Amino acid sequence: MHQRSPLFTVDGDVIRELRMTAGVDTSDLAERAGISRRYLSHLENGTRSRMRPAAYARLRQALGAAENELLASKE
Repeated sequence: MHQRSPLFTVDGDVIRELRMTAGVDTSDLAERAGISRRYLSHLENGTRSRMRPAAYARLRQALGAAENELLASKE
């Protein structure tokens, strides 16, 4: 039986803040992270909040974020 990978729930506001602080637009960041600009936009505006581990790792690396920095708080 195939088990699905765990998903990471991210905080779109943190992603947007880090991207803007870095002076990078959504197209550039999406390209660096290997995801679509539309998907990144959905993450930032909260339409989507879950990411697969590989995409999360690429986005985190592209932003230079700490391991759990992009994760949504568990309130």
